[in-house]
Amino acid sequence: MKFMNFFIQDVAIDLGTANTLVIHNNEVVINEPSIIALSRDNPKKVIAVGKRALMMHEKTHENIRTVRPLKDGVIADFNAAELMIREFIKLVHQKKYFIPPSWRMMICIPSSITEVEKRAVIDSAEQAGAKEVYLVFEPMAAALGIGIDVDEPVGNMIVDIGGGTTGISVIALSGIVCDQSIRIAGDELTTDIIEFLKKYHSLLVGERTAEQIKIQVGAAIKTLEAPPEDMAVNGRDLVTGVPKQIIVNYKEVVDAIDKSLFKIEEAILRALEITPPELAADIYRRGLYLTGGGALLRGFDKRIHSRLKIPIHVANDPLINVVKGTGIALERYRQFTFVMN
Repeated sequence: MKFMNFFIQDVAIDLGTANTLVIHNNEVVINEPSIIALSRDNPKKVIAVGKRALMMHEKTHENIRTVRPLKDGVIADFNAAELMIREFIKLVHQKKYFIPPSWRMMICIPSSITEVEKRAVIDSAEQAGAKEVYLVFEPMAAALGIGIDVDEPVGNMIVDIGGGTTGISVIALSGIVCDQSIRIAGDELTTDIIEFLKKYHSLLVGERTAEQIKIQVGAAIKTLEAPPEDMAVNGRDLVTGVPKQIIVNYKEVVDAIDKSLFKIEEAILRALEITPPELAADIYRRGLYLTGGGALLRGFDKRIHSRLKIPIHVANDPLINVVKGTGIALERYRQFTFVMN
């Protein structure tokens, strides 16, 4: 049996709209953008995946297409998702195993996912080589990754701002008591920046440039103690049609993404409104936890605190909390009742 177990290896996967992370042997071995470049002539032919594919995005010719297989946290392109998972798994074992092992996979999924979407995740993993597939909801994985004891009878609110969706969940006794999910997250903020530059600067930029603006000078409030430096942005002038450069400061980004951030705040309020009073009292005492890439937005915790008047905790590793928690769930999958297979 021990000999057979050698060929069954565990991997925990955070299959995100923006990034895919993989943990193997308690180590994050893959942290790559969720994008794949495919040949138009042969849809099964993979040209690049992850960072290399992202470098090709919006720069390809007619023989290559780049695909983001996930949209709003769920699989939108089954074929591309299967190929992307397969390529990432190859990167895990290519240097470690002479014979490719069988994989026991734990994949985190949005709590708002449908049965059809859940089946698509399982099928993609099995087609990519998984012998066993287990699923865990993202809020539970995030709570485990943060270090919360999910078994205790105490309410904890997790706000996970990812690429495609923002999930707001109240967790107690190893279950999700209340849940709100809106399709406004990192991708929507990127789109807001693109539209803002079109409207106020007559400048057309691509997704990659808008994403860099969000990361380098993005902010949720205009009163930062240590504001980021202004950023030079290159794009195409919509009036003349020629390339030009402008300077963007963080206050402009605040104006650009303000409406979307307001919608996230409203979703948090709606989740609090449907929270049982005893759990609401716990949240008032303990505060809420921000995780996901959106938690890194400068001043967002202060913005929410000024609205809700409760403690706001930003997770230590917001980008990898979910996959860390997924790895913990995989190690103890027989113990946790919320793990699905």
